[in-house]
Amino acid sequence: MTISTAVSASDPQVDFRKVIGQKLMLDLRYFCNNTAPTHCRQPMTQLPPELATLLKQYHIGGVILFAENVQQTEQIVSLTKDLQRASDTPLFISIDQEGGRVARINRAEATSFTGNMSIGATYKTHGEKYATSVATTIAKELSSLGINVNFAPTVDVNANPLNPVINVRSFGEDPDRVAILGAAQVKAFEQHGVISALKHFPGHGDTHVDSHTGLPKVAHTLAQIKQQDLYPFEHIINRQQPGMIMTAHIQYPALDSSTVTNKQGEKMLRPATMSRAIMHDLLRGKMNYQGVTITDALDMAGISDFFSPLDAVIETFKAGVDIALMPIQVRTPEDIKAFQSFFSALHEAAQSGQLDQQELLLSKARIDKLKASFIKHNWTPSPAIAKATLGNPQHRKIEADLALAAITEVKNKALLPLNIKDGAHIHLIMPDRQKATALKQALLSEVDKDIKISITSLQAFKPERAKNAILAADWVISAHASPQQSAAEIGGMDDLVELTEYEVSKQQQPKALLELMQYAHSHQKASIFISLRAPYEIAKYALYNQAILASYAYNVDVATENDVRGPAYTALAKVIVGKAKALGQLPVSINLE
Repeated sequence: MTISTAVSASDPQVDFRKVIGQKLMLDLRYFCNNTAPTHCRQPMTQLPPELATLLKQYHIGGVILFAENVQQTEQIVSLTKDLQRASDTPLFISIDQEGGRVARINRAEATSFTGNMSIGATYKTHGEKYATSVATTIAKELSSLGINVNFAPTVDVNANPLNPVINVRSFGEDPDRVAILGAAQVKAFEQHGVISALKHFPGHGDTHVDSHTGLPKVAHTLAQIKQQDLYPFEHIINRQQPGMIMTAHIQYPALDSSTVTNKQGEKMLRPATMSRAIMHDLLRGKMNYQGVTITDALDMAGISDFFSPLDAVIETFKAGVDIALMPIQVRTPEDIKAFQSFFSALHEAAQSGQLDQQELLLSKARIDKLKASFIKHNWTPSPAIAKATLGNPQHRKIEADLALAAITEVKNKALLPLNIKDGAHIHLIMPDRQKATALKQALLSEVDKDIKISITSLQAFKPERAKNAILAADWVISAHASPQQSAAEIGGMDDLVELTEYEVSKQQQPKALLELMQYAHSHQKASIFISLRAPYEIAKYALYNQAILASYAYNVDVATENDVRGPAYTALAKVIVGKAKALGQLPVSINLE
């Protein structure tokens, strides 16, 4: 592929349909062939002719895959091959495979790891080791499947304990540590054939609103922004320019106080995604970023609540962003007709000069250059190689090693490791039965004694039965995962209905957990608390436990009726019974006073 930035917008040979098409990345998560279903939820696992035609006819530059699209190794390889065949240029095939909370590929097949905050917890002992090895592993697995863009690493500095969407997706609260670990991941991803995408520029770390469900505002001063939010991006750009940088749907009045009129006819502060001052003047001008910029998903409420799909994309392109991610839903043949109208309106905006034509050409040239730089990796994936790569023993060992290296002993008043003898009784109080079973099985596999482990699941339990089990136990081990799941974790905006139902069922758990914990404490029971996600909650429960551990993760790789396993649970069990030491260090501050 040859790239030329010398093309003039006045050149009659310029086809702005191709230019606009390359600047769109579509979500093909679901597709229904029937004419007008009320709510299409049929996963697109094989490329239908209608979508293949759309990709080719409109010169679409990229697609994003979700868990529904990537269900089984051979199927994924077949799908990515068909996507590339359908395109008249190399296609960006992207995914959110951060590791930890956000991992789209089946955890039983792919190596999913325990996430960025667990990497941050290993930094003082291991430096960049796990940032590099995790990104290398993920890149090898994605590349073997034919996926060439990973929306990672997340380099938001998690400075807000109430952050509902970033928290353990961040390496921690120290901008310098976040920058170093993020740079290591960019280097590893791109050395192994996968384009990285730093996110979420100019920073999503100090928010208490999820931009999937609202529009956050960061009221930092310019000095704070430079020292905290921008620092990781600037550090990485100066040392290891990433292929892509993703925008944040966040208002930053200190960076841009200008307004835009929304679809309600009201003036509002421009979100960073639509801010030329942020995405062009700051990122390209002052910070000298030369790569490709891409929006966060434009169907998120931080944008879609205020702008139509067409207006959102036009404002995004005017701001200087190269690629619009998930600009309009394509689920049915009727949606394809709507897309055709949407695309025609964008083409007209380019033809009429509403969108700066020379800027559009420069934008396409950046996209072409990035694609060309990865052609050397653009090999045809093989199901056999993919099967041998995904979740292989070497990768699983790295996953297990990271999980163990991250376990952090926050408190221990001569309780750990447990001195377990035959006949001992451990009672587990866990968020749900699956997590309880995972920890129970991990403990039993690490103990060569005849012991009893009973369970209270906070999803559904009888208080008197739980209290009786506490009284009968030698040790009580309780655990919790806070905050609750976000839309980013379970998939995206299509999951919001399910997410709301899920949150309602969970909202009483912290209260129930605290009451059981206080009951155990009042009866002088030896108690351990495990923070399974963001460790800020530890302060709430510290008084009632003699020992506290943080794992930063709780996901399971295998979940059958008789076998529930995950790397975090194995690591926790090893520490609890004394087969390993907890050497992790908290990457965020917690007040235990």
